[in-house]
Amino acid sequence: MPVDPQTVFCPNPECPARGRRQAGNITIHSQKERRYHCRICDTTFAETKGTPFYRSHTAMDLVVTVVTLLAYGCPVQAIVAAFALDERTVLAWQGRAGLHCRKVHEHLVQRPQDLGQVQADEIRVKKQGGIVWLAMALQVRTRLWLGGVIGAQRDMALITALTQQVRRCALCRPLLFCVDGFRAYVQAIVRTFREPIPLRQRGRPRLRPWDGVYIAQVVKQYAHRRVVGIVRRVVQGTLAQVVSLLAQTQGGGQINTAYIERLNATFRSHLATLVRRGRSLARQMATLRHGMYLVGTVYNFCSEHESLRLPGLIGGRKWLERTPAMAAGITDHRWRVDELLTFHVPLPSWTPPKRRGRPSRAMQRLVARWCS
Repeated sequence: MPVDPQTVFCPNPECPARGRRQAGNITIHSQKERRYHCRICDTTFAETKGTPFYRSHTAMDLVVTVVTLLAYGCPVQAIVAAFALDERTVLAWQGRAGLHCRKVHEHLVQRPQDLGQVQADEIRVKKQGGIVWLAMALQVRTRLWLGGVIGAQRDMALITALTQQVRRCALCRPLLFCVDGFRAYVQAIVRTFREPIPLRQRGRPRLRPWDGVYIAQVVKQYAHRRVVGIVRRVVQGTLAQVVSLLAQTQGGGQINTAYIERLNATFRSHLATLVRRGRSLARQMATLRHGMYLVGTVYNFCSEHESLRLPGLIGGRKWLERTPAMAAGITDHRWRVDELLTFHVPLPSWTPPKRRGRPSRAMQRLVARWCS
């Protein structure tokens, strides 16, 4: 692939031109080493800066192959035996890929959009030395994984952190939550989806709940470890409003949590540390968190979902396959794993430093050019 300075941006956090593509400040520093030069801050940087391949002396194809196997459920021990790698090396690659996927997820997925219906659930995970809980949320209409939270306890703090992630992805539109009977969900949703009302007086502003937030619960009744009954109830809103959103998001049907439960099964099959009665236990919560973001991001951008396909109209195809990210309008094509790992997450816009006194003319020129 040729070196193109128009497709990269300066990754220097102190540079006024950081995160800006096609701004005329990037030139080629070395064709062979694939390095670039920024004219504004006078620094050079590698093409792999900001990706898991930065300062890596291993072939990129090998790293992509190992990360792909990890994202689809291959145990670490099998990868060590097949490629003659050290276990610490494989876990380090998984950690770097997980951190990168988390940045991609926060940049592309956690944007305000009309969610319609969200389902949430928790997974009990066996970790070396104890039990942890993994709570996740899913947008039903596009099957988009909205995020997950890992906690030592299945409590209010875990559910509140999950609902806060959902709020980062939500617009103030009619929104239906379908959850199980865990009582923390109702209180966490009510507390999270509120907006402060500015007042012309001192003190804490009044918090006003969002309009159009509905909550429905599915409570399973057990006897001798078997489901003997299911109770469906509307906790917030009316039944007519809930039925209307069900028709818009899943084409009708009853109140259920089947979509998030199916996603739980996908995560258990794609993440070796979640397999029941397996030997690939996670030693640390950070390892589980990295694997969660790796599997979730690959699921969103790289895995085609059969229920999302459309009748083919171009090229004589019978079906047009789509990923959850394509169905949500985030991207227009199915990503490869190497494309995901080499995606450069842009830095936030530069803000001039706060200093006492009148800014210099040089600073005024920088502000006029890069803060407009």
